Amino acid sequence: MRVGVFGASGYAGLELLRLLLRHPKLEISVVTSEQRAGQPVGEAFPALRGRLDLAFDAAEPERLASRMDLAFTALPHAASAPTVAVLREAGVAVADISADYRLRDRAVYEAWYGPHGHPELFGKAVYGLPELYRDQLAGAQLVACPGCYPTSAVLPLVPFLRAGLVETAGIVIDSKSGVSGAGRKLDAGFLFAELDENAKAYKVADHRHAPEIEQEASVAAGKPVQVTFVPHLLPTVRGILTAVYCRPTQPVSTARALALLQEAYADEFFVRVLPEGETPTLASVRGSNFCDVAAIADERNGTLVLLSSLDNLVKGAAGQAIQCANLMAGFPETEGLLETAFLP
Repeated sequence: MRVGVFGASGYAGLELLRLLLRHPKLEISVVTSEQRAGQPVGEAFPALRGRLDLAFDAAEPERLASRMDLAFTALPHAASAPTVAVLREAGVAVADISADYRLRDRAVYEAWYGPHGHPELFGKAVYGLPELYRDQLAGAQLVACPGCYPTSAVLPLVPFLRAGLVETAGIVIDSKSGVSGAGRKLDAGFLFAELDENAKAYKVADHRHAPEIEQEASVAAGKPVQVTFVPHLLPTVRGILTAVYCRPTQPVSTARALALLQEAYADEFFVRVLPEGETPTLASVRGSNFCDVAAIADERNGTLVLLSSLDNLVKGAAGQAIQCANLMAGFPETEGLLETAFLP
């Protein structure tokens, strides 16, 4: 299957190229970059020299659509919708990594992102979290790949909401991300001298991923769920560590909580439930499509702590998009994604 990558010079786009180059059934036929149009990929990014004999195109979906069967759109929020609309009109299947089609309520989308560029497609995408929507992803033509933070929060939390074992109010989500999650851009806050040996919370209770987390949590619970979401920036390139704090609706031990996670993800290759006493680390998932999850019951205080780790560029973006594309195309779900974490 011929695939195009729109926004291929960003961090998520480059990660798509890295992963797609070893996929046996997906052939990269188009790569776009507005800033690098006309420049050979290997010249712009020497790590890809000799691996991809293509030059960047300008993002002109009308002209490029005939050269691909499926497109990955790794474009900025709001900029993605027009490209997706043109590609779908041309019959190209799309796995979109932006937020333009993740939310189901248009009013919620516009409150956080502004007017939607192509509302005729709004609400028609399948939410691209395979562990929750696998059946809908099979054969889908438009998939909205989740945000990295929502993936890290939803995977450990959903089994407990589905089982009614945690209260739907008072949930606190504390996430810490590597700087690549902010994308490739010039900003004083992301300079090495500002970030090294430093860490900070940002967009506290005001991050755009909060409504996405609430959307999927509410589906799992069968009623509205509200969360307090606090993201932090870590002085590292890759990875997200998330801790979810919630109140059990009945006494829950660590053993029981882990058993519930193990039951929920027993057949999921990319979600690993850690044994009691072990907590997720960035090193164990860096460069891979795995999400490690764990649970600890603080019975003394009546709090359940749910933990996760993932690579924000892989399971949080490019790897998950390829996982979705495999399901869309009818390929084995793990195709091209059987990579262990970087060691060391």
